[in-house]
Amino acid sequence: MASEVRLPRLGWSMEEGTFVSWLVADGTRVEASQPIFELEGEKALQEIESLDAGILRILPNGPKEGDVIPVGALLGYVLIEGEAPPWETEGGSAAAAPSASKAEAVSVEPAPAAPSVRRMAREAGVPLQQVAGTGPGGRILASDVAKVGAGASKPGSSSALKERPFPERKATVASPRARRVARELGVDWTRVTGTGANGRVRERDVRAAVTDGTGSAAPPQVTGWQSMPISSRRKTIAQRMSASSQQTAPVTLHTKVDATALVAVRTRYKSEGAKVVPAYTDLIAKCVAQGLCEHPLLAGRWADNRIEYPGVDNIHIGIAVDTEEGLIVPILRDVARRPLLELSAEFRSLIERGRRGQLKANDMQGAVFTITSLGSFGIDAFTPIINLPETAILGVGAIRKELVVLDNGSFAARDMLTLSLTFDHRVIDGAPAARFLQVVTEAMQAPPV
Repeated sequence: MASEVRLPRLGWSMEEGTFVSWLVADGTRVEASQPIFELEGEKALQEIESLDAGILRILPNGPKEGDVIPVGALLGYVLIEGEAPPWETEGGSAAAAPSASKAEAVSVEPAPAAPSVRRMAREAGVPLQQVAGTGPGGRILASDVAKVGAGASKPGSSSALKERPFPERKATVASPRARRVARELGVDWTRVTGTGANGRVRERDVRAAVTDGTGSAAPPQVTGWQSMPISSRRKTIAQRMSASSQQTAPVTLHTKVDATALVAVRTRYKSEGAKVVPAYTDLIAKCVAQGLCEHPLLAGRWADNRIEYPGVDNIHIGIAVDTEEGLIVPILRDVARRPLLELSAEFRSLIERGRRGQLKANDMQGAVFTITSLGSFGIDAFTPIINLPETAILGVGAIRKELVVLDNGSFAARDMLTLSLTFDHRVIDGAPAARFLQVVTEAMQAPPV
C-alpha cells in the first residue's frame, strides 16, 4: 500500500518550509528511517527520513530547490515493489510521471554527506554520485567536493566532470547573507576570496571587496527604491515576532548589575590556560537557571486554562546567536544540574554547527527561557521580544567599567552591565519577576566555577 511523503512540521509554529533537495532519485528503493530529502524549516536544515521502506516515487509536479511549501503538502509516495503510483492508477498518464530504471536508480543514489556538504556540492554544480568520499564509511567531505571541482577544471583531467568544467572563479560557496549583501553592493561574490571554512565567502569578505586602497568604503551609487526578496527564515522570524506581540502582555524590567566577579572568573580561566574558557553567556545561563529553580513561573507557559512550568530537570535555556545565515537559538539542556565547563563545551559545538548550517530541529526545540545579548555591539539596554511559547527572555548588555560608590562610601571601578527582562504579565506579575532578577543578580556576585 502506498505510503505518503508529506512536508513535516519541524517547529510548533512552523507553517511552511523551504525545500532544499531530494537525497534519493525518483524510482529508488529506500529503507525506513533513511533520509530522503532536505528541508529548511524554523532556522534549521533537517534531513527528513522515510517512514517506510519501498520505492520512492516523486510527484510529477514535485518540489524544486528553493520552493516554499506549506506543512502537510504531498510530495510523493513510498510504494511496495511493483506497485504503480496513484497518479497512474487514478486515470493519470504514466508518461507524465518521472521514472528511473533499476540500473539508473543504483547509479544515482548519493553517498552519505552532511547537509552543508550537499549544499556546497549543489552550489558548485558537483553531482555527489561522482564524488568518492574519504570520510568514515565512505562519507563525502567538503574537501572531496572541492577536489572534484578542482580536477574538473584541469585540461586533460580524467574526472567524470571534465565535460562540464567549473567556471574560472575564486569561490564556489557563499553564505546567504553574503549573497544578499553582494546583491545590495553590486559585488560579484564569485570573484571574492572567502575566509570561511573551505573558502566559503562571508559577509565580511564581500564588504572588504568594496574598500579602496586606503581602506575607506566605496559604496555603490544607488538611486531610487531598491527591493530584495524575503527569505523563508525572515518570514518565520516576522511571523513569530508578530505572534508574540499579539499573544502576550509584555513588560520589560531593566537593572544594572555588578559583573566584576564574572569578569574575574573568565580572567582566571584564561590565565590558567584552560582548554575551555566559559563565555559570559555561559556563566549568566547558570545564574539564570538558579533563578528559574526558585521562580519556575518564569520558565512556564500559558496553556489554555492553566499555566505549565518545568521542574529542575527540565531547565532548558535557549541562547540567541547571530550567524551569517541569520539568527538561531540553540538550546542548552538541563542547565541547572550540569557542570559549567560541560555546558560551555557543548555550546561551542552548537555554535560551530550552527554556523556551518548543521543544526537539527531538535537542537533548537524545547527551551523554557531564552537569553539574548547585544553586548558585543556596544548596546547597554534594549527590549527583547518573548520567544513564544516561553514566558520570558533576558537581554544582556555590554560590560563597561564604571566608577561606583561602595557600601563603605568609597569609590571603585567596577565592571557593570545591564540586564533587561521581558516577561508575559498574563503569567506572572512584576514583583515576582523582580525577585527573579534579584536571584540572578546575587548569583552573578558569586558565579559558578
